[in-house]
This record gives sequence, structure tokens and C-alpha cells, in this order.
Amino acid sequence: MAPAAFDAEAGATNGNGAISSHATKPPAPTPGTDAGAAVVLESKGTWWHAGFHLTTAIVGPTVLTLPYALRGMGWALGLTLLSVMAAVTLYEYSLMSRVLDHCEARGRRHIRFRELAADTTINTGVSIGAILLAADCLEIMYTSLAPHGPLKLYHFIIIVAVVLAFLSQLPSFHSLRHINFVSLLLSLGYTILVAAACIRAGLSKNVPPKDYSLSSSKSEQTFDAFLSISILASVFGNGILPEIQATLAPPAAGKMMKALVLCYSVVVFTFFLSSITGYWAFGSHVQSNVLKSLMPDSGPALAPTWLLGVAVLFVLLQLLAIGLVYSQVAYEIMEKTSADAAQDRFSRRNLVPRLLLRTLYLAFCAFMAAMLPFFGDIVGVVGAVGFIPLDFVLPVLMYNMALAPPRWSPMFLANTAVMVLFAGVGAIGAFASIRKLVMDAGKFKLFSNNVVD
Repeated sequence: MAPAAFDAEAGATNGNGAISSHATKPPAPTPGTDAGAAVVLESKGTWWHAGFHLTTAIVGPTVLTLPYALRGMGWALGLTLLSVMAAVTLYEYSLMSRVLDHCEARGRRHIRFRELAADTTINTGVSIGAILLAADCLEIMYTSLAPHGPLKLYHFIIIVAVVLAFLSQLPSFHSLRHINFVSLLLSLGYTILVAAACIRAGLSKNVPPKDYSLSSSKSEQTFDAFLSISILASVFGNGILPEIQATLAPPAAGKMMKALVLCYSVVVFTFFLSSITGYWAFGSHVQSNVLKSLMPDSGPALAPTWLLGVAVLFVLLQLLAIGLVYSQVAYEIMEKTSADAAQDRFSRRNLVPRLLLRTLYLAFCAFMAAMLPFFGDIVGVVGAVGFIPLDFVLPVLMYNMALAPPRWSPMFLANTAVMVLFAGVGAIGAFASIRKLVMDAGKFKLFSNNVVD
């Protein structure tokens, strides 16, 4: 594919797709406008709004799986790869942003990852996972108050879906900026609370003896390490960077880098704090969600109940924001043909289809979450098969094609090396993740009342 191919097809904000890189505001919608782009991805945001969106897309309750990822690699390799993943993903996202800026400067503005060869199924999967995990949080809170209560997991899935259906009527991605700012604060809040709980647990006499040893089998060590890498890829994954950049008021050049700096300030703090404190407290005994290590099935909780309750509440609320963010991709696709950008967003012409289609989409996600409560077990597969190609391979490939650095230049060689390395890591990680999925298959049961780790 020639570099010019990146300018041949673009989701534009006006009728013919063109937008000036010197524009000060988005063009007014006209009949024939791509309604999905004009309404759902309206370009009004500032760089800090994009930072809030990015943080919600990347920093989520999956940070609570990072101690488990370290368990498969140990201190030295685990923290080294965590640092490498942070540096590489920041580099990759900055390259992607530069490619998008390059296309905009040439008169075309890419606003969708699906136009850049990505699969929106990943984003739907994240939405399903957010609903499932939010329902799991509600069930944890409910069972602590009413251990023998009649409500089941699917009841909580319905509750979460109804709340999301209500919030989803906010018409555009830009409308979520205040929610996503609160989401950023929530991620800082529960990370600090869980870290404090882990430190308290690690100093108590009730915690299991600390053991940081790896498996005695070399093959198991290898599989565990690649599974951990897949988990890291999922945690750092962000499948909606072009959509987030599209919310910036044009010209967007340079603004996304500021947003990435804001986002990665939160990433470094939350990821390293949760990883270090959780793995230090529980070592090789840490569970896939460190909250479950703090609330063992037998024996007392290893942290104050109020602290754990507030942390779970923060996680629940942030999962609602994550579900909203990753649903925007589906809403944009649906409203490309169902909405009329020339009419008011809250007119009956736009309100009725939006209410119907978004509610049906969330009903589908809720049904899948209820049917597949072991969805969280395939997070490694999603990381290896979805996020590694999307976040580690595609950006450097696109940069080399669109901006065409000289062959054998340091940047071209570095990008090629990253692409080849992570393509291999993704393949091995996918095998390791699928292997674990097959080994755990006996635990899976459709419409189960328990979420499988």
C-alpha cells in the first residue's frame, strides 16, 4: 500500500470528507453529512478533554490484574517489561497521532480505527467485559450486605445495562468529557485505596507467607511469562485513539501529545503502584484480581471493610465510564446511517433512533455478559490477538508507510524491529493464552452465577 492510501479514504466531518488543517471550528453539518462523524464524534474538545478520554480508555480496573502479571515473571522481568510496555505504547500512540496529523495536514482527517484496518469487535468485547465486571462489583457489595439474598449475577447485569442505556443517550463522545474527568479521579482513588490495603495486608500476620518464586518447570515459566505479556498488552491497550483524536477541535496537530502526557502521568502512577504493592503483599499467591486476594473466601478480610467497599464502589463507577467510552465506536457506526446531522441532536428524528439502537446494542452486550460470565478469562487472548497487533504493530507500520522515513534510517529500523518483535510476541502470547483457556474450560458454564477468574 502506498503512503497516499492513507489519504484516499477518510471519515470526514463534512459532505466530501475534506477539512482544512487551518480551520478554527468544524464545518456546519449539511444534508448528506456523515452523521456518525458529525454527531457522535463532534470535534469540539481540548487537549485535556482528550486526556480524560484516553485515561478512561487505558486506565481501568484491569490495573488490579497487574500483580498477577508480575507473578508470572518475577520482580526483575516483570517491572522491566512493565516499563518497556509503558514506553513502547507511549511511543506507538505518539506515532499514530503523527500519522493522523499528517493526514489532516494533507486535507483528510481519519477519525476511525476501523478505517485504519482495525476490528471494532475488540471495542464491543471491552463493553461486554465492562458490564460483566461492573455487575460482579455490584454482586460483591450485595453479598457482603445480604449473604443469602435472592439476587443473582444476571440481575446485576440488567441493572448495569439499564444505567448504561440511560447514560448512553448523551449524544456525543465530547459529551462524556466531565464523566471521564471523574473517571480519572476514580482510577486514582481506587488505586490508592487498594495499594494502602495491600500494604496493610502485607504487614499483617494473616497474609500467606511471601513467596516470589516462579514455577519449577521451565516450560511453565515460559508460558506464564508470555501469558503475563498478553495481560500487559490488554492493560495498556487502547482501540479508539483515532476516535478520541477526532473529538479535538481542528487543527488537532500537536494537541494529542499533550493529552498522551496527561494520560501517561496517570498510567505510570496507577500501574506501578498497584503492581508493586499487590505483588509485594501476596507474591505467588496473588489472585488474578488483587481485590479477591484482599477478600479471601475463607477467613477475615485483610483490609478494613469500609476501605474495600469504597474501592469496589469506585471500580463500579469507573466501569460505567469505560462502557460508555468503548460503546462510542458502535454508536458512530449505527448513527452514520440512522441519524440526520442537519437536524438537532435532540429532535425526534434523531432521538428516537438513538434511543432504540443504543438500547438494543447494550441489551446485546448485557446478554453476552450474562451468557459468558467467564469472559474475563479470555483477556489474555484479547491482548495477544487484538491489542498487540492494534497497538504494537499497526502504528509503526502505518508510520513507515505514511511518513516514509528513509530506509535504513534509525527510525525506520527501530519501527521495523518493534513490529517484528511484537508480532512474534503476539503469536506466542496467543498460543499461551488459548492454552490456559483450554485448561480452564472445565470451569466454564453458560449463564453461570459466578464470574470465572
